[in-house]
Amino acid sequence: MLGDTLRCIGVSENCVSDVLLATSEACANAVRHGGPSKRYEVTAAIGQGRCELRVVDNGLGIGAVPRQYPAGDAEHGRGILIMQSVVDEIFFDITPGSGTTVLLRKELDWDEEFLARHDRELAAV
Repeated sequence: MLGDTLRCIGVSENCVSDVLLATSEACANAVRHGGPSKRYEVTAAIGQGRCELRVVDNGLGIGAVPRQYPAGDAEHGRGILIMQSVVDEIFFDITPGSGTTVLLRKELDWDEEFLARHDRELAAV
């Protein structure tokens, strides 16, 4: 739904891919670290030329943000670094025992061909 919404307003496919990749990684972390219920909530807001996403879980939280990619044979540990590489801003609000909120912000890049074909203004987008 998020990807379709971004495409409908004329966001470039590369930008859409970055947003979806970051969201997918944040959701995967929520499932992996989000506690026994594996439940999480995703909210998105689009406005003022950017997309802001929040992924909230009720898990124990992460211990620390990795500074480098893990060894090539490691099965896990790349998600946060991948998110950092494709969004403009990433923030964590970790409350041990009560959950983690991941906030992702991405400045939107526009598909100029799409915008030229659609005679409309994107007010406040």
